[in-house]
Amino acid sequence: MSRVCRITPRASQDIEAIADYLAAQSSLVSAEQFLSGIDSTLQRIAQFPQIGRKRDELYPGSRSLPYEPYLIFYRLLNDDIEVLRVVSGYQDLTALFEDSP
Repeated sequence: MSRVCRITPRASQDIEAIADYLAAQSSLVSAEQFLSGIDSTLQRIAQFPQIGRKRDELYPGSRSLPYEPYLIFYRLLNDDIEVLRVVSGYQDLTALFEDSP
């Protein structure tokens, strides 16, 4: 059964900021490829929600799945998936989740 991925406002801001950065620093094509890749990865998560690594040490019930140098953080909520953040894997992840996502 495929679930629905619900993107939180914070995760939406993350995705938009990354796409804007790629468009400005590289090209519009790079930004579009990023957005397409994120979409494909979210579809994979929807099909196989247990695919990501458990990340309870960062946020209870959360999981992460890499997409290129980025990490998609999500958690299962009943029959849906809540996407918490999409961030660079090079960030201080502990600090990122000190406040609620």
